Amino acid sequence: MIQSLEGLRLGISLCGSFCTFDSAIKMIERFVELGVDVYPIMSANAYEITTRFGRREDFIEQIENVTGKVIIHTIVGAEPVGPKNMVDAMLVAPCTGNTLSKLANGITDTPVTLATKSLLRNAKPVIIAISTNDGLGLNLKNIGTLMTNQSVYFVPFNQDNPVNKPYSLIADLSLAPKTVLAAINQKQLQPIIKNN
Repeated sequence: MIQSLEGLRLGISLCGSFCTFDSAIKMIERFVELGVDVYPIMSANAYEITTRFGRREDFIEQIENVTGKVIIHTIVGAEPVGPKNMVDAMLVAPCTGNTLSKLANGITDTPVTLATKSLLRNAKPVIIAISTNDGLGLNLKNIGTLMTNQSVYFVPFNQDNPVNKPYSLIADLSLAPKTVLAAINQKQLQPIIKNN
């Protein structure tokens, strides 16, 4: 049984749930502190769009400074991830409903989905930290589909605002390191549905 994350080569893919980027960067910092060799990947939207939650340039600079690597953000850049055996596992955090549905249906039209699918085809661990407003709506079936894949694991999640956003689900990124450690040991951290 693997006891530590130290030395793990971990792809961390960020999708366009911009409101979670500050938490995601703190999570990346924590992985680096634990001795993880982080390979950052961003979807085109995550990489190219500035929103009210922050400037794209600032997020890119922070991630590249923390990891010491240039972010993979194109299809061409993501293509070697699987064939060159660049990472041991993939964490998609935050994983939007859009990316969730693509992964569940085998669609590989972004750097994140291409890199992630390249691990799935080799039965390497893929860990998903969902952040979606329709997790209990149209995307619920995609969560169910991915949960049946023995290489897919979920960072525990809950409803972030059941009253005003009753279909919305968000992962607890503070549990990402424990989830990844469990996943590389072929276990799902429990409970998947976190108590508030």
